[in-house]
Amino acid sequence: MKPCLPSPRTLLTAAVLLATTLLHADPTLPGQDLFGPHGPYVTCRIPGLVVTGKGSILAYCEARQGLKGDWNPEDFLYRRSTDGGRTFSPERVLVRLPEPQPVNPLRYDLRADQGDAQVHARTYQNLIMIPDRDTGSIHVLFEVDYWRCFYMRSDDDGATFSTPREITDVVAGYRQKGMAWRAFGNGCGHGIQLDNGRLVEPLWLTDSSQPHGGGHRPGNVGTIYSDDHGATWQIGDMVARYGPVLVNPSETCAVQLADGRVLFNIRSEGKIHERATVTSPNGATDWTAPHFDPALYEPGCEASLLRVSRMPQKSKNRILFSNPASHKIAEEPGHTAYAGGTGQRSNLTVFLSYDECQTWPVSRVIDPAMSAYSDLAMTSDGTIFCLYERGSRNGSKFSTAALTLVHFDLTWLSGGKDDGR
Repeated sequence: MKPCLPSPRTLLTAAVLLATTLLHADPTLPGQDLFGPHGPYVTCRIPGLVVTGKGSILAYCEARQGLKGDWNPEDFLYRRSTDGGRTFSPERVLVRLPEPQPVNPLRYDLRADQGDAQVHARTYQNLIMIPDRDTGSIHVLFEVDYWRCFYMRSDDDGATFSTPREITDVVAGYRQKGMAWRAFGNGCGHGIQLDNGRLVEPLWLTDSSQPHGGGHRPGNVGTIYSDDHGATWQIGDMVARYGPVLVNPSETCAVQLADGRVLFNIRSEGKIHERATVTSPNGATDWTAPHFDPALYEPGCEASLLRVSRMPQKSKNRILFSNPASHKIAEEPGHTAYAGGTGQRSNLTVFLSYDECQTWPVSRVIDPAMSAYSDLAMTSDGTIFCLYERGSRNGSKFSTAALTLVHFDLTWLSGGKDDGR
């Protein structure tokens, strides 16, 4: 195992990043800024959050330089808590590959949008982690330049991580399935482990043929999985393809249902402003046609899913969903829809389902102000954590001020009607 590299100016920024701020949603719900602009990093985005088998909390993100964009230079930063989220270690850079590294040829086609200075930038994207309840390991997938996929793992509860191993040849198999991708990425946030031990992570893939699509469009969704605890990986069937109704399906979150099926909840950019869902019996094959969920608004943003209980271990099945449910705000005068999306990134909300994502009768706002990507995790005592992009306005556009961690329980979420038992 190789130790992770300390990030620049760690000691200087640790005190600032550990400072506690109160959220707007509820004075009883404290928020802690875990990542923010400092040193070479102009913004921190794309939050991820997992709880290990030993109860440690790992929080991670993309720390971006330059112009804050997806194709700008980036590092993965992560922090670890071993006391239930009360304190976190100083941030560390998770991985840096030896230089020089090959450049995605797509960068040259995007030069007009990205600028010559970004053609040879090194970009790390879409870090996801999956705790393995069987081995205690933490599995990690990430991309470089949206065209090379790597796997690494931790066998010491997230203290150190292994040397990355490239598995791009696995994702290349989608070309034999008719998806001639030029860019791809993980679904963001965290992956899942099924009851049978299978590790599952959604992917988005694109041939980048859509003009002015930033290299990310048209969108399509696939899946990657492992049946041997990360030793080898495979791809499944195509999950969802671009079409006239399901427009640009991309960032996707996943959960296993009580009957064993796997549900993917998908971001898209069409005229139906609702989250799309599909199911599979195994997380790899035989995906259903997409269904739009009228209860979950789609503003053009990533989201998160998390199972918090299942019968018969608990009295109820419970699944959480979080995203910026901003439809009412986006309809108000003076609010501008997010580019490529359908609404403003605001009003981060957590929803609760008791019937395996069929309905969402309970919801509560975490942050009514500008807010975007989020990830959910839960510790063994029932404390739920949400790491999210707390925003600010840059003209009419969303800008991430910090990645903020909040914690709550089902009693708070349900207004006292459900204590989680």
